[in-house]
Amino acid sequence: MSKGRNNAMRRRPGFRPDIWLQRHLQVALASLGRLTNTPLGTLMTAAVIGIALALPIGLHVLLNNLQNVSGGWESGASISLFLKQEISDKQATALSKKLRLHQRIESIQVIPKASAMAEFRRLSGFGDALEALDSNPLPALLVILPKSDYSTPETAQLLVRELGLLPEADIVQLDLQWVRRLQAITEIAQRAVLVLATLLGLAVLLIIGNTIRLEIQNRHAEIEITKLIGATNGFIRRPFLYTGLWYGLFGGIIAWLLVAISILLISGPVAQLAMLYQSAFDLSSLDITTTLLLLTGSAGLGLLGSWIAVGRHLSAIEPS
Repeated sequence: MSKGRNNAMRRRPGFRPDIWLQRHLQVALASLGRLTNTPLGTLMTAAVIGIALALPIGLHVLLNNLQNVSGGWESGASISLFLKQEISDKQATALSKKLRLHQRIESIQVIPKASAMAEFRRLSGFGDALEALDSNPLPALLVILPKSDYSTPETAQLLVRELGLLPEADIVQLDLQWVRRLQAITEIAQRAVLVLATLLGLAVLLIIGNTIRLEIQNRHAEIEITKLIGATNGFIRRPFLYTGLWYGLFGGIIAWLLVAISILLISGPVAQLAMLYQSAFDLSSLDITTTLLLLTGSAGLGLLGSWIAVGRHLSAIEPS
């Protein structure tokens, strides 16, 4: 339908696409010039829009960084294979040499019984009580690191089942449960950010709609005179639509600046914390794709809000 209408416009006598584009450009620049005549009011409106947009975008960036961190932890997940009590350290070493040939295993660390007891004594604080034991109750332990292709929860679970069938195995534990919980919390946070973005997007529509409504009321007499000399609703509507678009675009730019400054302020402490954990993690900011989506979305919200406001209030103005 839109294609047929465009064809009809091309067949209309006197229609020239270059002039049509030039008129739209003139109206867009004129709307921008009108906004610059009241810089304080324009800045305040755009700042409110920017703050509303910055909150969900900032949370989205932080969640992406959290997912990057948890992805690195997941790739380093290990499997703890607790051997039966009667398995000696020598047998545990022989088993580790055999398992190193497995196609899904990257490396194996053998923790002998004496080393396990020494670590437990150091961490538990029950050193005196452990001295009273006749023998070492702790078994030998194999810490198994799967290859990167088999380190996800689903693929690592297959290796856990396979290791559990070994006659020497007592308990096989996949050290990934806390990562799954973190992923579940992250998914909930993503849904919350989506709901928050929707609500704040509606708030942006209301802000722009109310701003355009006030602009229409201030130019009520001008609109009546324009209609008296034969101007169509489309001609009158055009500058208000561009005004809403500019408001949305300025709000998107302010939102981008707020998020970028916030990330810059916390990147230093985050880098210091990462160094304490011997990590090279670097907090990432808005990428090009997210920036384009932010600016396009904010401009689209401005255009939509102004379209709704103009369609509702412009038809009520008729010359008397």
